[in-house]
Amino acid sequence: MKSLNEDLKTGQFKQVYLLYGEESYLKKQYKDRLSKAMLPEGDTMNYAYYEGKGTDVRQVIDLAETLPFFAPRRLIVMEDTGFFKGASPELAEYIRSMPETTCFLFVESEVDKRGKLYKAVKEKGRIVEMTRQDGNTLQKWVLSMVKKEGRQITQSTVRYFLTKVGEDMENIHGELEKLFCYTLGKQEITIHDIEEICTTHIDNKIFDMVNAVADQKQKQALMYYYDLLALKEPPMRILFLMTRQFRILLEVSEMNRRGYGKKEISENVKVPPFAVGRYLAQAQKFSPSSLRQILEDCASTEEEVKTGRLADTMAVELLIVQYSS
Repeated sequence: MKSLNEDLKTGQFKQVYLLYGEESYLKKQYKDRLSKAMLPEGDTMNYAYYEGKGTDVRQVIDLAETLPFFAPRRLIVMEDTGFFKGASPELAEYIRSMPETTCFLFVESEVDKRGKLYKAVKEKGRIVEMTRQDGNTLQKWVLSMVKKEGRQITQSTVRYFLTKVGEDMENIHGELEKLFCYTLGKQEITIHDIEEICTTHIDNKIFDMVNAVADQKQKQALMYYYDLLALKEPPMRILFLMTRQFRILLEVSEMNRRGYGKKEISENVKVPPFAVGRYLAQAQKFSPSSLRQILEDCASTEEEVKTGRLADTMAVELLIVQYSS
């Protein structure tokens, strides 16, 4: 993103940009920043936006051939078109010879780096992957936003906040807005404030449920499950998240046994550095063999639901009961 920020700073723009990856917040921020920087405010004549897989390539090319109206450039933004996952030879060929007065901005979730369109954009413009940010970056980001509001917060409270709300930047931003409103008139934001107003991310609800299973607190484990169902979470998604949690615990346990440090565990298992300690503590409540058995039973539960032998809600409930008894 350093090169992208440099373009925004200098005003020297490429003809084609591709922003892709799983961090939606960053993609939206840079899409908006590029759009505002490349066109004068309020210029709707030279701006076009296409969204979705039904976007007509021919229509885009026809518009791209049209000279801008009393402006140096025309900007065409295309989002979630799927062009970079399917064959788009016509657009790939066009990009190599497109008029200098037209700029393309693509915003996608997934891309095929082997595709002709990806290679054409790489030759002509700039490609930036917007990945999930690491724990340290998120902590600095939260601290900077708190500082902008003229508030104070400790490092440990920031870590607690991120543990509760998760790593998605859009969700973090929303939860911070709630927190700022709730603590209006207060100088320092505390853990108590976070507990009172912030919504626990579903991954953390799963974490708490697995903790209850490990501690043999069956009633509590089932309460967490019923809460997730009340939040309209499908049973099979809950099972998927449970399976992922147990898989992470097994990986964390194995890496810890081999002598890896928290940094290596964080990088390999893809959990934030500040959360590794929690996972290690939870993993110690299970033996590696029991974690493998649970994973096998999770797979069996999924198969029983898919083959119609058990209803999904009941199947997941039985699995929770089995391991929390």
